[in-house]
Amino acid sequence: MKMKRNLAKSKANKHTKKNKVYATFSSWRYLFVSLTIALVGLLLISRLAYLQVIDPEYLTNEADKRSLRVTQSLAHRGNIEDRYGEELAISVPAYAIWVDPKTVKAAYAFTRDEWLANVQVDPKTGKEKHNKQYFYESKKWPALAEVLDIDMQTLAEVIQKPNSRFAYLRRQVNEPIVDYVKKLNLAGISNQRESHRFYPTGEINANILGLTDLDSRGIEGIEKTYNSYLQGKNGKKSVRKDRLGNVIDNIEVLEVKKAAGNLQLSIDQRIQAVAYSQLKRAVKINDATSGSIVVLDVNTGEIYAMANYPSFNPNDRSQYQPYKLRNRAITDTFEPGSTVKPLVVSSALIYGKTDVDEVIDTSPGWMHVGGRRVRDGHNLGKIDLAMILKKSSNIGISKLALRLQPQQLLQTFSDFGFGNDTGIALIGESMGRLPLRHRWSDFELATMSFGYGITTTTLQLAKAYAILGSGGIEYPTSILKSATPAIGERVIPRNIALEVVDMMEGVSQRGGTAPKAKVEGYRIAGKTGTSRKAEAGGYGDDYVSVFAGLAPISKPRFAIVVMINEPQGDRYYAGDVAAPVFSAVMKSALLLSDVRPDDENERYTLLESY
Repeated sequence: MKMKRNLAKSKANKHTKKNKVYATFSSWRYLFVSLTIALVGLLLISRLAYLQVIDPEYLTNEADKRSLRVTQSLAHRGNIEDRYGEELAISVPAYAIWVDPKTVKAAYAFTRDEWLANVQVDPKTGKEKHNKQYFYESKKWPALAEVLDIDMQTLAEVIQKPNSRFAYLRRQVNEPIVDYVKKLNLAGISNQRESHRFYPTGEINANILGLTDLDSRGIEGIEKTYNSYLQGKNGKKSVRKDRLGNVIDNIEVLEVKKAAGNLQLSIDQRIQAVAYSQLKRAVKINDATSGSIVVLDVNTGEIYAMANYPSFNPNDRSQYQPYKLRNRAITDTFEPGSTVKPLVVSSALIYGKTDVDEVIDTSPGWMHVGGRRVRDGHNLGKIDLAMILKKSSNIGISKLALRLQPQQLLQTFSDFGFGNDTGIALIGESMGRLPLRHRWSDFELATMSFGYGITTTTLQLAKAYAILGSGGIEYPTSILKSATPAIGERVIPRNIALEVVDMMEGVSQRGGTAPKAKVEGYRIAGKTGTSRKAEAGGYGDDYVSVFAGLAPISKPRFAIVVMINEPQGDRYYAGDVAAPVFSAVMKSALLLSDVRPDDENERYTLLESY
């Protein structure tokens, strides 16, 4: 019975399996999948159609963003040379080390606090140390800071600038430093090429050349005055680079490179070096505050030397102080004192108020003018015009000035260049001061005749003496070497200029005020000037010592003016302070320029012809 029941159950199960039906297709699922695939395909085809037909430049632009770059072709700043081609300012290759903070942070993922937490100060040496247990390249960052001469805290602050992609770490570094930084192989640290301004003559020419900033733009002196000429213009072009930064194609020139111009000065560096060394020595020996000197070619108006002290070395920016950079020869004004007496004599001769043979009585060595006293050092008695200059007589020159109308004397001073710019076209030049007033007292006119009440610069005074030396012709003053002969303009009669120059020879002879100005083998004409410095309410106890002169007398070539400001001690007279500088510099200038010693007969022949 049991077997029959099992057999019947088995047959029933078989029958049930045969009658069971399985679903093999779903129309709505099929439709959804089909529509999705069709929609994706349609979107892809639409996008392709858009990119190919409506906006075909999109992919090109995207590719250009990743590969097109603009590169610069640097135009190095032009050189500055002296009249014989010796380099005074040159541009040399240099580099800037910079950092991409975002790249650094991505590579090392540290915070500023974490960085500073690993900086320690050695209590013995006071130097910063970096914790060697910091991240695996910890030794490299202190090495970078040390070679770039920056402390670790500053380096951390630069790197932690938010959202920054560029910051300078150090500029104007040389190639060995760049090679060292490359070997450190620090992520985000790069370099770029730039230019460094170098001054081979250092402090000797610093006051006239000026200097440039880190971007090679002139900020002082000749560098600033002629910046656009010296700087040139960088070139720009569009290039295509590969992912490694290599240029694979030059696309387009965006800006054409314009080469910088070279500048040739009228300066003779040999004479300039002598002038600077002698001036520096005089300022230090006499414990003066400053000084300046100008050497001017009387026949061309070219400046062969212009030196100032104090100065500084422009190659060492740590020495930079504004007062050291000032070109005092053109910026600082002073009352010229007795150096204007030859000009007063010229004015009296021009307006017919005297003649070359007149003798003037200066007894008893003093006189009252407008209720005030004018005096000489001692009673000189009856003296001629040459003796007035030789002994620097205030009485004699005042008597000549009082014969002139104030406007006549002022006009003469103006003709000699006082109260006007010299035409040198350097930034910062002062024009000095000629007083303009409707009424003049006799005392004011008398004191103006020996250099009080007016102001001038060292260069202006040198130009005035150059006019005398050239026979009364004013030539354009220039710091640049001229390729063509200078064309001058006559301002006083030639015979008067020659006569006054001849009178000035006695100043350096025995009994004159400046025998220390003599130059062996040459006859020199000059004049001392020792004036008190003005201060609030009158004149103080400080002096300005000036010597101005020409040589050689037979055929003047150079005019030199030396100004020493506030010499200390008992030796403050120009004959002791400024005259020796004139002698040394004039001797060097004449010898280096191959100027022959004077021929007495030639000089007298020139005088007789007028």
